[in-house]
Amino acid sequence: MAKARFRVRAVLFDMDNTLLASRIDYAAMRREVGGWLIREGYLTSGEAEDGTTVSLIQLAVGRGLDGDALDRVWEICARHEAEGLRGASLEPGARETLERLRGRGLTLALLTNNAEAAAERALCETGIRHCFDIVAGRESVPELKPSPAGIRAILTRRPDIPPDRWLAVGDSWIDGAAAAGAGVAFAAYRPRHDLAKHGIVPAARIDRLDELPELVEGAE
Repeated sequence: MAKARFRVRAVLFDMDNTLLASRIDYAAMRREVGGWLIREGYLTSGEAEDGTTVSLIQLAVGRGLDGDALDRVWEICARHEAEGLRGASLEPGARETLERLRGRGLTLALLTNNAEAAAERALCETGIRHCFDIVAGRESVPELKPSPAGIRAILTRRPDIPPDRWLAVGDSWIDGAAAAGAGVAFAAYRPRHDLAKHGIVPAARIDRLDELPELVEGAE
């Protein structure tokens, strides 16, 4: 795909496997959450075989999962996230790319489905927290990606920047789906094979983060 160029005032990043080389075992998280939901009667074993951790939780919420039970499920997720983010390293070129974009006066935001406290800790430990004007985890948004609600919530915090002046960057189809639903262009970083499966057509694809500033019109 030819490299498009974007006239933007803000860039919204995913975190895991976009900025941080995450070691979160999402398969193990999904198995544990799914098993708990089956044992508690919210899902059948067949229903727990497909989908993401988030989609399983959303299905269970529709069947009455709430209160302490829902908190228990999120505690399982938070434990896997904390373990996977402990000692996480940056993706190659992440720090330099963020500093360059920040130096050009762009607003930088981060949206993750992870717990916000874990995200804040990981960003501080890797020395890039200061680059972001907005950091939002699952506690700060109405619904998780692939829903566009999280991106829309971030957009409302900067009403001076219209959606067509934002660029979203992520590695997964859920990032692309959320961006599309919010009317924001999506740049796929080392995209997984599941983009096409889910009908996601990114506006740009990059294999290195240091390619990103070149996508932004006026980059040095």
